[in-house]
Amino acid sequence: MALGGYADKVAWVDLTTGKTEFKPIPDEYKRKYIGGRGVGVRFVYDNGPQVDPLSPDNILCFMNGPLTGSEANMSGRMAIVTKSPLTGTVTDSHHGGWSAARLRWAGYDGLVFKGKAPKPTYVYIHDGQFELLDASEVWGKGVHDTVKYFREKYGEKDLTVISIGPAGENLVKFACWVNEDDRASGRGGTGCVGGSKNLKAIVIKAEKTLTKAADRDAWKTAHERALKGIMAEENITSPRKGGLSVYGTNVLMNITNSIGALPTKNSMYTSFGSNAETIAGEWVNANILVDNPTCHACPVACKKEVEIKDGPFAGLRMESVEYEPAWSVGANCGNPDARLVAKMIDLCNDFGMDAIETGHPLSVWMEASERGYTNGAGKLTWGDPEGMTKAAEMIAKREGFGNILADGADAVAKHFGHPELAMTVKGQAIPAYDPRGLKGMGIAYATSNRGACHLRAYTPAAELGVMPYNSLKVDPLEWKGKGELVAIFQNVHAFSDSLDLCKFSAFAMGAEEYAQQYSAMVGVPFTADDVLKTGERIYNLERHYNNLAGFREGSDYLPKRFLEEPSDQPGSKGHVCELDKMLDEYYKVRGWVNGVVPESKLKELEVV
Repeated sequence: MALGGYADKVAWVDLTTGKTEFKPIPDEYKRKYIGGRGVGVRFVYDNGPQVDPLSPDNILCFMNGPLTGSEANMSGRMAIVTKSPLTGTVTDSHHGGWSAARLRWAGYDGLVFKGKAPKPTYVYIHDGQFELLDASEVWGKGVHDTVKYFREKYGEKDLTVISIGPAGENLVKFACWVNEDDRASGRGGTGCVGGSKNLKAIVIKAEKTLTKAADRDAWKTAHERALKGIMAEENITSPRKGGLSVYGTNVLMNITNSIGALPTKNSMYTSFGSNAETIAGEWVNANILVDNPTCHACPVACKKEVEIKDGPFAGLRMESVEYEPAWSVGANCGNPDARLVAKMIDLCNDFGMDAIETGHPLSVWMEASERGYTNGAGKLTWGDPEGMTKAAEMIAKREGFGNILADGADAVAKHFGHPELAMTVKGQAIPAYDPRGLKGMGIAYATSNRGACHLRAYTPAAELGVMPYNSLKVDPLEWKGKGELVAIFQNVHAFSDSLDLCKFSAFAMGAEEYAQQYSAMVGVPFTADDVLKTGERIYNLERHYNNLAGFREGSDYLPKRFLEEPSDQPGSKGHVCELDKMLDEYYKVRGWVNGVVPESKLKELEVV
């Protein structure tokens, strides 16, 4: 029986030879791993865990899910999956916008690249054609000029451009792919892998042709139920009616700061005090907001386009001052200026590098400067606008000290002789939640398969009370039960990432809503229990890959600062993160042995 929701075509591209094969996703992989993240991870697993991330043998997958390109709310997401040059783990990073839908409308479930092109290359997908073309004219250009070039060449109508910038070309380890100027698949260095393959851009021209569900009657019911949760008037935390739609993701800045869970100045503190207000979504909304763009099939419009009207960055118009990057180059770097935040994020987008990660080598350098550890690198002071913008350019071009900064926070801290200054897990830097004030994020960071991450298990949804289910509201300062909570969230999110739906769908939907939509789309029975089991399978596959790649006992950890230096800020004062206790609970729930998946669990989940 053919399943609905799939195009039944993946382009397998050998960049070395220029040959492309078109194959469907194997039925077994559709059943076990769904699409998006899950199928992409399976492809990376099949390619072998010992591959060098920057060798031609590594594969780079651009994957859709079975809901992509349909009328499903928040379904404008694409997963980019590969082995990370930053962490050495399997990684997947997602972006919104319109590229995922247009890839599906063009007739593809995904694109998989292997090898290395002999010269700069881009892919042009249009009118049933799949072409590999010379990208020499845009090699060296920033993302913004690259997008402009292709819009002028092919016209703006129905066009999507996904590209790397100079950071990817220069193999910055946290370089990323950026879609339509400002939507980044930020984490893990996927753009660095693109640069290593001489792959500059994916250009897609496709008219809107919505993916139809196999069972239209069931789909109508499932779709209406999901939309009701998003739009619920009585739910102040609903994505549409709550602060997310009004202030964007940066609605969280003041909230997290107020409970002593905002990592500040390289996590030396857990609050930015009143300075948090000047980089928060409320300030942005009142002072520099000019538009509320949205992604495919999304009623929320959390993207916030801003324009700077005064000061040294006057005239800058960009999208958008998101919470995570605003924190990274804001509070994390001791910077209280939203205009500088906007400029730094725009530079990161144009250079094509992860704005969350970028703030960390800078904050390590800043703390080292304060402590006298700079080891000949010169000083960078907290919130220095000239120093920060110059450092971003140095990173993208690997110029001077930027050559070390470009390898990430771990490399910078080691250069200074103080590795403890790096707030990283498995080589990837933490996002904007301090585990001394939000204990669930501590175990989530430590056990994330792609390195420190808030999106593998978004526990603030329960710890800050923004879930639609009161039963999931938990005390952010309590460690008990967080191991089990994180495992559940990891499983659910692994499934939603494979559909591929925006994380904010989880503010209005749970496993039941995901199961109903998937079942109606593909035309087979599927339950909430199936959602959890499938997510568990995907998460264990990732962990098994990492185990084979060398991440075994002791690979789940946190920087000592979170374990040994108590918070001195209101809301979390006196607290550290009790990681060991949570790890014991988590491993018991997972059925793992000190972070390693036993063969019995792999067989139980049909991974092997």
